Amino acid sequence: MKLALGLAALGRPAYINVGHAEALPDAYAPGALERRCHAVLDAAWAAGLTWFDAARSYGRSEEFLAKWLQQRGITRSHVTVSSKWGYRYVANWQPGAEKHEVKEHTLEALERQLAESRAMLGPWLSLYQVHSATLDSGVLQSRAVLERLGGLRDEGLPIGLSLSGPKQREALELGLSVQHRGAPLFSSVQATWNLLERSVEPALRRAKGEGLTVIIKEALANGRLAGPGAPRALHALGSATPDAVALAAALAQPFADVVLSGASTPEQLRSNVAALWLDGAALADALETLKEPPEQYWQTRSKLPWN
Repeated sequence: MKLALGLAALGRPAYINVGHAEALPDAYAPGALERRCHAVLDAAWAAGLTWFDAARSYGRSEEFLAKWLQQRGITRSHVTVSSKWGYRYVANWQPGAEKHEVKEHTLEALERQLAESRAMLGPWLSLYQVHSATLDSGVLQSRAVLERLGGLRDEGLPIGLSLSGPKQREALELGLSVQHRGAPLFSSVQATWNLLERSVEPALRRAKGEGLTVIIKEALANGRLAGPGAPRALHALGSATPDAVALAAALAQPFADVVLSGASTPEQLRSNVAALWLDGAALADALETLKEPPEQYWQTRSKLPWN
């Protein structure tokens, strides 16, 4: 099973996915959102998904996930739980907040957020990732941060790298060169790849060849490749829904070990899972004309409203 569930849209009341507000009517109170999160987790588990990806900046995603794991009696040996540090959630549970996240790739932020993640996820935490590392954030050149991450790896906590922005490829190439005590620091990379944005692909092939686990995020381009607003070409491929088509294309990539679903409802999750029965390689080839220049793609993404 290469499909996993990301909790970016399930641990806080607003996200930049197209149509997110419509998927969560009157479900903004923490208790209501926790119930919704658990319902999606139940649907994922029933479908055979066993990898769940959270982050400190995803509101209360780690808390919601930990409660679900505990209540369902799911042990670490039956699940993979990944989380991330480097962003803080600052919207105070207000969907209309002016700012929702703040990036902070300092050693102090790492220590604080690591303690928070461990307090929430305890024994289930099996991969800890730098959240959206970019060339200009400086995290991949910070000796103090990299030394601390290397220490965590040596203690048995695998360290991953997640990426964002039009220079994902360059950031990953730099990340692949980072070593600690003569061995590569990062054991995984999480990057945006979808039918619109494929520019990171050469670096992902290299990462796969060097033994990293490759995790694909935003395979639905934050909802641009799902629902009625998806490109017409995705609606013209038989009875498959656009989201299933887009996810199938990602799942078929030879470098992809894990592809994240960002479902907000059980219905969306079940629609996403239909991707597992499609010929994704053929679909990816047939839809290659959808590709956008990276700068255009990321500029469009930056304008998506929190909803």
